[in-house]
Amino acid sequence: MKNLNQIFFFVCCSLLLTACNNTNSTTENKPDQPPNVIVIFMDDMGFGDLSSFGHPTIETPNLDRMAREGQKWTNFYTACSVCSPSRGALLTGRYPIRIGLGPTEDSKRVFFPNSIGGLPASEITIAEMLKDKGYATGIVGKWHLGHLPQYLPTTQGFDSYFGIPYSNDMDAVGGWKISTFFEPPNINNWNVPLMRNTEIIERPADQTTITKRYTEEAVSFIKQNKDNPFFLYFPHSMVHTPLFASEKFLNTSPRGFYGDVMSEVDWSVGQVIKTLEELKLDKNTLVVFTSDNGPWLIMREHGGSSGLLADGKGTTWEGGMRVPGIFYMPGTVQSGTITDLGSTLDLLPTIAGLTGAKVPDDRPMDGFNLMPVLTKKEKSARDHLIYYRLQDIYAVRKGDYKAHFITETCYALDSKRTELEEPILFNVNHDPSEKYDHAKDEPEKLAELVALADKYRNSVVAAECELNKYPEEKPTTPEREHN
Repeated sequence: MKNLNQIFFFVCCSLLLTACNNTNSTTENKPDQPPNVIVIFMDDMGFGDLSSFGHPTIETPNLDRMAREGQKWTNFYTACSVCSPSRGALLTGRYPIRIGLGPTEDSKRVFFPNSIGGLPASEITIAEMLKDKGYATGIVGKWHLGHLPQYLPTTQGFDSYFGIPYSNDMDAVGGWKISTFFEPPNINNWNVPLMRNTEIIERPADQTTITKRYTEEAVSFIKQNKDNPFFLYFPHSMVHTPLFASEKFLNTSPRGFYGDVMSEVDWSVGQVIKTLEELKLDKNTLVVFTSDNGPWLIMREHGGSSGLLADGKGTTWEGGMRVPGIFYMPGTVQSGTITDLGSTLDLLPTIAGLTGAKVPDDRPMDGFNLMPVLTKKEKSARDHLIYYRLQDIYAVRKGDYKAHFITETCYALDSKRTELEEPILFNVNHDPSEKYDHAKDEPEKLAELVALADKYRNSVVAAECELNKYPEEKPTTPEREHN
């Protein structure tokens, strides 16, 4: 009898432990909770600035892990090669020209501290789309879509905001001078504000600790919302110049100061992933990492690298608009390198596909749902991309081929626009550096791309430009063309 009692006792314990393990598994996987979304958005980081994308001396182990265990996209594009239009396009899934962020010849290309425009309230952001699904929404970092009260993130679907409202080189003390960027870092050269929600809490922002404080805010947001679905938009102010890094990261990278700053950003990404893992949220959270445009080449060693791609920020050459794309969600995103086309324009419909949210159907949308690629490695629904600069189509890509109709060099004072008498054509999968013109060899392919460009020229209606709204004359200093 004693043996029977012992057997009964052990059977009961085993059943109890199994039940507990099942309960823990349910808690860890949280199958009934809608998936969370985090979008980490870099500023001026080039295609060649991650070790997983080929940089020989920048060390990014946390991002490399995401690229290895998630999906690494090598044909991933931003919708514009400068800040404000790129950010508006990501949040709305629409080309900048449709949302009032397509610059005109006489307008600024981005918002400045004296701008009185912003992303129109009529536009629907990812945050607003997810609010309708009961998501908590927060932004930590650079906004750059209007700094006046009616344009701040809290009017565009975000519950909370902590960050610098525009580029970190604005409000330059004594005027914007390129030489200042190469001097020892001094926060007092840039009188930019740090905001919480609608209030300025620090000015000038102490940018030496800005990445660290952004990270602490992001981690806090995740912890505060761990029991509810959330959307965190995390647009870093770095690696836009002027460069700043916390003391812990200074003089640690063989790439120099720029590498130090990238190391701190990589640490920041690691803190986000670590927090998700500790809270058992990693398998229920899609994390996306990408950049707003290519590197600011006139900043020399303080700027990034576009790798083997041509040119950089501000241009419609590949180096201006092709950026790293990383998608990470263990158990959902199937690991691998994706060479199909993708874009930041695709994030809104992809997030809708993941969460069950409704994509706006009362306006033209320019994004595609990438979930079939992420979960099954099916072919991307995107087969083309339009390269706008100002409100003009400078180039188009479809499949392997890209045609240029207008060219312009790096985003610099001596930039020159050239309207080509005959388009030039590149196979950008064979020739990502855009060196070898195939226009004469591939007349049918060129004609197809010309027709695609004409289709967009004839069908896309430009919204009223928000970038030329200001209370006084436009500034004549170089800063007008440098952000």
